This record gives sequence, C-alpha cells and structure tokens, in this order.
Amino acid sequence: MGETVSFPSNGGTANGYLAMPASGSGPGVLVIQEWWGLVPHICDIAERLASSGFVALAPDLYHGEMATEPDGAGKLMMALNVQQAAKDLSGAVDYLNEKSTGSGIGVIGFCMGGGLALVLACQRPDAVKAVAPFYGVIPWPSARPDWSKLEGVLEGHYAENDDFASPVVVRALEGELTDLGKRASFKVYPGTKHGFFNDTRSDQYDEAAASSAWLKVVDLFRRELA
Repeated sequence: MGETVSFPSNGGTANGYLAMPASGSGPGVLVIQEWWGLVPHICDIAERLASSGFVALAPDLYHGEMATEPDGAGKLMMALNVQQAAKDLSGAVDYLNEKSTGSGIGVIGFCMGGGLALVLACQRPDAVKAVAPFYGVIPWPSARPDWSKLEGVLEGHYAENDDFASPVVVRALEGELTDLGKRASFKVYPGTKHGFFNDTRSDQYDEAAASSAWLKVVDLFRRELA
C-alpha cells in the first residue's frame, strides 16, 4: 500500500499519495486527479502503476478537500488556484525525480487532470518524457500552454460521446500538435462517455475501453521511460 508524503512546493509544502513498486525502484509516473480530488480511485491508479513497476505519485491539488457530487466538484475546480497548482505539480515532478529511476517521468491525468498534464508537459519539458491525458483538453484560450515547448511523447485517450473534450476538439488539437512536429496521437474510443476509465462511476465506465487504454498507457511508459 502507498503512503501520504509531503514535498516542497515553491517555498511551501504540498502533499500527495506515493505508491512504490515491490522492487523498491522504477521509472516515475505522476498521476493528476479528476475534479473530484485525490479520491480513492486516483490512489488506486497509483497502486496499479506501482504493480506494473512504476513509482507513482498523485499530488493533492485540493489540499485535503474532495467531492462526491458534480456540484461540489465543480466548485472545487473553479476555486483551484491554477498558479498554485502549477507550483505543486512542478514540486511533485522534482520529488518524483528523486524517488525514481529512468530517463525522465511520465504523466497521466484525467479530465481536469488531463488538461493539467498537457500544461505540465509544456512547463517541464526537461523532465516529462511521456504524457497520457484522458479526456482532458484546454478549454480556455488564456490557459493554453506554449505547445512549441512540448518535448515528450503524447498519447491521449478520449471518448466519442463527450461534450467537454469532443472528437472535433481532440482532432483539432492533434492536428495542431502534429503540424508543429510533435509526437502526438489521440485515440477516440467508440461508444464511450466522458469518464470511461473511472470504474467507480457505473454511468460512465466502459470496461473494454478502459482495459485497452490501460495497456497502451503502460506500454507508453515502459517504452519511453526505461
């Protein structure tokens, strides 16, 4: 089982959930939460990564708060200080680098966390070598990162039936990145809804798509972080 850890964050301290592989070492993967917060589902993803040989860290961007209903989650997300979240994530990258082996780290994020994974990849191209966003985009033009700074391999996973990260938006972003010469590819899973990877939400979960996506994620991280 993992443990709660603390790490420096721009002069302050942030917390997160750290899961270690049985071997005690391995490449590092950062797990970025959905809008619900650092809920058991996100910790479980960290554990699954640890079982696959990775050192996984899920930072707590809400600093102890979490939600179980959309209204509460929406309020937490809107109240999120994006600048502080960016500092927390950068601190998490440095902490994870110290705990892991390999040639850089991977990042996986879901919904809100998928968008933040894209931002982080552009903010820390020195460390982020592979990115796997799930149904995450940058919905606000003012929050768009500088895509020219992206260095890592980007493999995204998206739902066909998603008003937030629609296939049209996803293909447009994929085209923009490939036009810049970036190694980016996005898969849209037919018949799925936003949140198809979350096995705690029966109204959205799609076992076949989730299983397929997970195999691709593990392969990406093993290939790029070894």
